Amino acid sequence: MTVEAARAVADAVLYEGYLLYPYRASAAKNRSRWQFGVLGPPAAASPAFAEDPRMAMRCLLPSAVRPGSVTIHLRFLQLQARQVLDADCRAVTSLRHRDETVLSWDEAVEHELTFGLSLASDRSDFPVFIPGGVDEEPLGDDGLIVRRRWPLTARVRVRVEADDFRRLSIEVTNEHPDEVTSKDQAIRHSLLGAHLLLEAHDATFVSMQDPPPAAAAAAARCHQERCWPVLAGSETVLLGAPIILYDNPAVAAQSPGALFDATEIDEILTLRVMTMTDQEKAEARATDPRAGAIVDRCDTLTPGELQRLHGTRLDDSPWWDPATDDPGPDSVLINGVRVGQGSLVRVHPNRRADAQDLFFAGQVARVTAVMSDVDGGTHVALVLVDDPAADLHDWYGRYFYFAPDELEPIDKEV
Repeated sequence: MTVEAARAVADAVLYEGYLLYPYRASAAKNRSRWQFGVLGPPAAASPAFAEDPRMAMRCLLPSAVRPGSVTIHLRFLQLQARQVLDADCRAVTSLRHRDETVLSWDEAVEHELTFGLSLASDRSDFPVFIPGGVDEEPLGDDGLIVRRRWPLTARVRVRVEADDFRRLSIEVTNEHPDEVTSKDQAIRHSLLGAHLLLEAHDATFVSMQDPPPAAAAAAARCHQERCWPVLAGSETVLLGAPIILYDNPAVAAQSPGALFDATEIDEILTLRVMTMTDQEKAEARATDPRAGAIVDRCDTLTPGELQRLHGTRLDDSPWWDPATDDPGPDSVLINGVRVGQGSLVRVHPNRRADAQDLFFAGQVARVTAVMSDVDGGTHVALVLVDDPAADLHDWYGRYFYFAPDELEPIDKEV
């Protein structure tokens, strides 16, 4: 995977929380926006609720005769406040312009800064300064949109150390110089959704999640702070994400476009967007161009595209081969009694796997199957005898599962 392909995965991190489902400014959950990877100003008073100003990650590269180099991409969002003014230059929450609603709202500007690092160097510091600014967009005789940004100041510190393997440490710190006293001030001077993309040249990265045995001890000494490194499709591309991901994360080929919900289930979110009223969709379009693109895309999905979101097997091999795979037991011995399909048992939950299980204590249930998991554990599938919907649950396979030691066989019919 190239860095360009890895950016698609990184954007799911960058914009997670920037758009909050279902994307409308008036939706209750959108009134308190949040994101992962926020680096807040260091001099923040308690009422500002600023987040920690620092994130740091450490990764490993094999030692080599040629030192090689690394390109570091720091990516983040800068808050941009969109204020709508009416024809009399008064601030308003919304106005109509050319049959469309224009809202006052917080947008964001995406930034990507690139730094080159020779692995022969033991340390490097890179200052970061993003200026503020004001842009105006006239709306004819209807009013004006004013977009305002506040300056960001930060620093990237890089260290290369010998530790069996070469340990690369990257620290990003918000260095905003002034005190902030409110939540609005804090977020205006924060790096939002901050994360790192690294490219290795004449070098490779070691998996930090599944290091080879020779690197296991060195990997255990790599302390991560709000930024976790994962391989991004190859040993030469690394993603430092503000959430814990697995190695080689990828956007599903069936996904028609980003929904900005990180580990989103495209089908569910798409169907939900399709149930929005025309008024809600119009409001979503007015909230943010990215929200508008989601609505438009969902509205134009073909039945075939929607069907592909329902799920598909990535491997054509059968999940279970009756010729070679053991189907597992069809019964289990409980207190000296053989229990299988059709047996009656009394439920005594003791695993506390689900709070709902407590409501089943003492209930009589009928066994529908005895199953084994990949770790060799045994699970008994049940439907409750007194459940009016027991036949329906049995019809579509909606069972409750308990371990054998949570069940008491019943010898007689109930």
